[in-house]
Amino acid sequence: MTESSAVHVVCPHCAAINRLAPQRLADEPTCGKCSKPLFVAKPLDVTSAQFARHIERNDIPVLVDFWAAWCGPCKAMAPAYQQAAQRLEPAVRLLKVDTEVSQDLATRYNIRSIPTLALFKGGREVARQPGAMDATSIVNWVKQLR
Repeated sequence: MTESSAVHVVCPHCAAINRLAPQRLADEPTCGKCSKPLFVAKPLDVTSAQFARHIERNDIPVLVDFWAAWCGPCKAMAPAYQQAAQRLEPAVRLLKVDTEVSQDLATRYNIRSIPTLALFKGGREVARQPGAMDATSIVNWVKQLR
C-alpha cells in the first residue's frame, strides 16, 4: 500500500489516526492503537477538539448533525440519523455536535437553525441542509454529494 492510496480514519474510541487501504474499509477494521472497531454504525457525539480531529484527519467524508437537546425537530430526527449511520458507514463518518455545549462550533459554522446537517470533505464544508430529514433522505442527500 502506498501512502497516496491509503485512507486515514480517526478511531471513534481513542482518536488515533489509522491508515488503511480503501478496499479494507468494509472489512470491519480495528484501531491499530486500541484494537476497537473503527466503525460503530452510530453517530459520534463529539466535543470541539474531537470535531476538529475528525474533520481534519478523516479522509472519508464526515457528516455532522448540529443539534440541541431542547430542539423538538432534533429529537425527532435522531433515530433517522442513527439509521443513516448504519447505512452510510464505513463510507462516511457521522458526528453529532450539541450546539449548546459547543457554542464555538455553532458560531464558527454560522449555524442559524437546528437541526442542520453539514457534509465535510478534506477538512472543508461542501454542503449544508437545514431542517429535519428522514433516514432515506439523509442517505440519498449524502450519496449524491459523495
